[in-house]
Amino acid sequence: MVASSYGDRPKLLELLKEPVSEFQDFFLLAGRAYRNLLRRPHYWDDVFLQMDSIGVGSLVIVTLTGFFSGAVMALQMARALQTYGQVGRTGMLVSISLVRELGPVLSALMVAARNASGMASELGSMKVTEQIDAMRALGTDPVQKLVTPRLIATASMLPLLTTIADFVGMFGGWLIARFYLGIGSVQYWNSVWKILVWNDVLQGLLKPFIFANMIALVGCYYGLRTTGGTQGVGRSTTQAVVASGIMIFVLDLMLTQCFVYSAS
Repeated sequence: MVASSYGDRPKLLELLKEPVSEFQDFFLLAGRAYRNLLRRPHYWDDVFLQMDSIGVGSLVIVTLTGFFSGAVMALQMARALQTYGQVGRTGMLVSISLVRELGPVLSALMVAARNASGMASELGSMKVTEQIDAMRALGTDPVQKLVTPRLIATASMLPLLTTIADFVGMFGGWLIARFYLGIGSVQYWNSVWKILVWNDVLQGLLKPFIFANMIALVGCYYGLRTTGGTQGVGRSTTQAVVASGIMIFVLDLMLTQCFVYSAS
């Protein structure tokens, strides 16, 4: 029994070796990317190009997601509130749900699906075609040139996209409340605004900011470690989307727990 347990240790260490190494490499990349925020040169042209690609490019999908989320929430909440004769409070629940949870999480998932995959495929293609090695040979830091601009752009655009998604979602809830449930416009919008407090607004802005940092770093990380030609690019793209999606929910749980404890 004792000999068997000692014999299993090398196998266990081999299993843990790769995840621990990836975890370490990810945080090393994140540290270099954040350090470059204070170092020159700053590639502002690349930052603005990424803002256009991430922000404007994701506007349609985030807006549609917010609109239909608000409409569905209004239908579901009205059905539940009808049991207690409180259908007039539909706007309150739609507002809280969107600002605290649905707006940040769904917007982050849409941006991760569109942009984390894009970052991984773009940087992965550069990696397998040795463009990144050529960049190093010319004295350019690939992290400062490729990762930091994407980090700044995503962290700037996702909170704005989330704010737009929240407003559009409230508008979708208003359409359902006004024309399907018969709730007056003044009653709906008053309940939407009055229920929100500064803690809710802080959640609605801080969550997407943290999600954005993670999305950009995960997408760039998997892109920069791509190997194996075109098949490796596809594999890195899939890994970036899956990892960023999982991390969004993990971070959402942790942040929500922090806000709940701080409010109590």
